[in-house]
Amino acid sequence: MTTTPAPSRLVDLFEYGLDAPICLTWELTYACNLSCAHCLSSSGRRDPRELSTAEAKAVIDELEAMQVFYVNIGGGEPTVRPDFWELLDYATAHHVGVKFSTNGVRITPEAAGRLAANDYVDVQISLDGATSDVNDAVRGTGSYDMAIRALENLAAAGMKNFKLSVVCTRHNIPQMDEFKALADRYGAQLRLTRLRPSGRGADVWDDLHPTAAQQRELYDWLLAHGEHVLTGDSFFHLSAYGESLPGLNLCGAGRVVCLIDPVGDVYACPFAVHDEFLAGNVREVGGFAGVWRESELFRRLRAPQHGGACASCAFYDTCKGGCMAAKFFTGLPLDGPDPECVQGHGEQLLAQRPQDRGHLPKPSGDHSRGPVDLVLTRRRPVSACAESPLAGLDPTPTGKGGTHA
Repeated sequence: MTTTPAPSRLVDLFEYGLDAPICLTWELTYACNLSCAHCLSSSGRRDPRELSTAEAKAVIDELEAMQVFYVNIGGGEPTVRPDFWELLDYATAHHVGVKFSTNGVRITPEAAGRLAANDYVDVQISLDGATSDVNDAVRGTGSYDMAIRALENLAAAGMKNFKLSVVCTRHNIPQMDEFKALADRYGAQLRLTRLRPSGRGADVWDDLHPTAAQQRELYDWLLAHGEHVLTGDSFFHLSAYGESLPGLNLCGAGRVVCLIDPVGDVYACPFAVHDEFLAGNVREVGGFAGVWRESELFRRLRAPQHGGACASCAFYDTCKGGCMAAKFFTGLPLDGPDPECVQGHGEQLLAQRPQDRGHLPKPSGDHSRGPVDLVLTRRRPVSACAESPLAGLDPTPTGKGGTHA
């Protein structure tokens, strides 16, 4: 661990970085059967350069050696990658737990049964509306029913502790009680995350992010239900209302969290996919561990932070200036307030931006495509150049290894 001054609190220690990430997000593929309007990774088409099965297993070997307890797997839609089940089994067999997010497309009754039998796997079903009209407006026609089928299948299989994962928008903030009831109905736990202006989300953030009044509504709701709702430390900026929410309440970018993308690039934050936050690639000499421990970018992020324009705010020690990615992609200075600063400082800066948003940073890489009809059919093995989001798709799990649902 990096030599640091003696911390007075555990969170102070986290600010200087750890030998291994607490929370590692790994996007296995950009391929996806949906085209969600707010997709943080602009997913859709498969990138033919994505890590091979052998390369992905080598990363898992590193994570085991680094004693990384679990990895958050996403995409794209990770389950449409032909070797998804093989990699999941390999990870859990090598003491690396897997939490993966899915839109539910391949959570068949058979797949649900297989997941329920593995104590080292957690599943998050993405749903951004408690009703089909709210959800499908963002995630696409039929996506609500697809997610509900997945919840039903997991519940019927006896899966424990799976999650209903919601990105909070101004259209679904009024549905928090309905989301909680929906999760309870299937024996799931509700997980709320913040809408970031990342990926395609940058194009819709102005229209979709919660209003100031809704931020307060969400904060009050989380205080009342926080012990039973996960937030992934998404809302630490709301703690400036006065009382800290459960969780880390810290931007852990490059300190305790990072992202591996489908081609092996390592970014400081899952929501900051831009060259400004690119630390290295797992294909380089030294692999992932070398990037995590030696990256100059990560060294800078782990240096003492002084708060910049926010240092004089009475709530700085609570919110730490908010989300780095949210500031970056809305064009605000990184040493200034969060765009959703509850004291209104970010709103003032947003109002001063030029009307032309062409100056704003663009995420690295756009893998978007038009929506496709999802037809589950068996396919022959795909070549490394196949870009179809459904290449190699097989709807039925057939045991460990090979191609599965």
